[in-house]
Amino acid sequence: MAADDAQYLDDQIKGEIETNSEETTKLTQSSTSKKMAINLSNIKVQDWFQRQRNSIKPWSEFLNSKKFRPPKSVAIGGKRIISNVTNFQSNYLFVFLGLLIFCLLTSPILLIAMGACLGACYIINLKNADRKIVVMGKEISLVQQYAAVGVLSFPLFWIAGAGSAVFWVIGASLFCILLHASMFSGGDGEQDPFELEMESV
Repeated sequence: MAADDAQYLDDQIKGEIETNSEETTKLTQSSTSKKMAINLSNIKVQDWFQRQRNSIKPWSEFLNSKKFRPPKSVAIGGKRIISNVTNFQSNYLFVFLGLLIFCLLTSPILLIAMGACLGACYIINLKNADRKIVVMGKEISLVQQYAAVGVLSFPLFWIAGAGSAVFWVIGASLFCILLHASMFSGGDGEQDPFELEMESV
């Protein structure tokens, strides 16, 4: 009888050890997969920025004042905009980022709000890399945590005037990009189609 009890206890202990080891393995695999996903997303972002940096046209060409002239017609202006947005896409991206940085630097409250929001997201990322966060016995996913940070940050961004800053950055970027794209003359194929038709007649 004592031998049977001892055997039963041994089986229970082995079962618990196997269960604990399986749970530990699952937790390790999930944390590893999360870290790999984060690393892969960081690599993709870095690759995208690297491609944008490599495709930047020389700023001396981008700001060459000799090539700035008003378009002769609306059709030529439209062709210029399409051509220049395609050719100077990376340059225009850095113009947008420059205006965004300028807007943040000239608005200290908005800069503090942005720093607080990014800092909270970074802390959440670090905590979830180690273990899952559980509140009142319920597991909170990473998306829900980011959503909570966004909701809690909304009043701070509202006070800092983030809405007007966003519209200012978008408006200023569109103005600068469209002005440059319509005024910068590449010199290739910019003759008015109406003029070509008149010449052929």
